[in-house]
Amino acid sequence: MRILRRIIGIGAVAVAASGLVACGSDDSSTATATTTTARAASSAAAAPAPKGRECTADDIGVDGGFGTAPVITLPDDCDPPKQLITKDLVPGSGPGAQPGQQLTMNYSLVTWSNKKKLDSSFDRNETFPLTLGAGQVIEGWDTGLVGVQQGARRLLIVPPDLGYGQGGRGIAPNETLVFVTDAVQIGG
Repeated sequence: MRILRRIIGIGAVAVAASGLVACGSDDSSTATATTTTARAASSAAAAPAPKGRECTADDIGVDGGFGTAPVITLPDDCDPPKQLITKDLVPGSGPGAQPGQQLTMNYSLVTWSNKKKLDSSFDRNETFPLTLGAGQVIEGWDTGLVGVQQGARRLLIVPPDLGYGQGGRGIAPNETLVFVTDAVQIGG
């Protein structure tokens, strides 16, 4: 209901601004100030209100087992975490991955702001190779996949500073990224 009120309030400010311009007001600073106010109100309406607590790995819903495309569900009742969070959803076996090792991964990515899948190697039916710690991927992966074992399904919640920061590659600025990764192969 508050969102609807904000939209109506923004609409009223926009109508008032266009009315000043349409009436041929000589005071262009008033029209500019009103338009600036409307834009600021629109931006404020787009920014979600804080929920009061940071989400944990246990707040994220993941359906599906290793080797199948996961369905990732993000909660509405908590804020994105500010630190990297990792959690093995399915245990693997063997030695854990170390920097410098070749990994073959499958992954699915959901962006926090819109709770929608942005990318998935599962959907392309194509694994993703990388050398851990070589800077080929975002820092959240280089850090979050250390110790992962072959056959493990690992959840990674990556804050913006370990992801794409100010944005890029189709990622919005300051976006928190949620990955479900499958360690298909550790080592070459």
